[in-house]
Amino acid sequence: MTVRMKILAGLVSTATVACWTNAAWAQTPATPAGQVGTSPAGQAATPPGKIVATVNGSPITMGEVELVLKKAGPKATAPTEAQRREMQQEALTMLIDDQLMRDFLRKKGPTVDLQDVNKQMAELVEGLKKEKKSLEEYLKEQNQTEAQLRTDITGWLQWNAFVKQQVTDADLKKYYDESKDFFDRVVVRASHIVVRVTPEAPQAERDAVKAKLQALRKDIVEGKVDFAKAAKEQSQCTSAPNGGDIGFFPRKLAVEEPFAQAAFALKVGEISDVVQTDFGYHLIKATDRKAGTPSDFNKIKDEVRELLVEELRVRILAEQRQTAKVDVNLPQS
Repeated sequence: MTVRMKILAGLVSTATVACWTNAAWAQTPATPAGQVGTSPAGQAATPPGKIVATVNGSPITMGEVELVLKKAGPKATAPTEAQRREMQQEALTMLIDDQLMRDFLRKKGPTVDLQDVNKQMAELVEGLKKEKKSLEEYLKEQNQTEAQLRTDITGWLQWNAFVKQQVTDADLKKYYDESKDFFDRVVVRASHIVVRVTPEAPQAERDAVKAKLQALRKDIVEGKVDFAKAAKEQSQCTSAPNGGDIGFFPRKLAVEEPFAQAAFALKVGEISDVVQTDFGYHLIKATDRKAGTPSDFNKIKDEVRELLVEELRVRILAEQRQTAKVDVNLPQS
């Protein structure tokens, strides 16, 4: 488990995860999904060589999707058809992100010396010898060629060098100071009313939804309408039956940044103005706040670095998606 996931496991409520996970899927264009491995009776498995996506012209095959799922290990119980399709989509998303990052580093990453790649290869071979395993056996297990492995190592070295250029100690301290609520484990509990609007929606539709929520906020503030009742009746989130309550969440990583920023700026009992995220438009009510425990930058510097680097990675991928040509053809079973 990464540092990020350890933090979230201790800070984020189930309601928050459920609502915002559903939100993320709701924003993802519907993509036909197919089988991995054994298919149900009467249905043929998708051939491993089938191209299920292309990223800037680079193909991704069903075999690569299968390999990601295989490396994740067996499940305690056999997944349902819907779960299997979701797992395939998640694996494909990982592979698409990986290719986008390769493309980015090829264009903007530092040059990697062949000697450094050879050094990493030599260290890997020595490590495998201690496990009484050859490089050939390792490559077979990973379903890789030596050339593919060298490409992976080159990308890893490029990313580390790029991060070293981009992230200084001063950057770390600035990030820590700006995110102290997060590192101090401060959490806020909030309820929200959301109307889903896709990023591609016409401006007229956006304006109408925003005006509707502004009018609703006015009625709530004036005491004419109860927030929880309005959430049950109008919010388009799985939290609606609970009056819009999404539980406690930290300052970062659990919900979209505009939502978190607005929620943490509220005093308990206050209601935000209309907040826009990629999911839609929200009214947010802060219902509780826990102060957390003061942190020490020098003691958690590695944790700060990991989170800052992860945000850098996410930002780069988001920028790459704006200009990349990605075609998905994950076949329907």
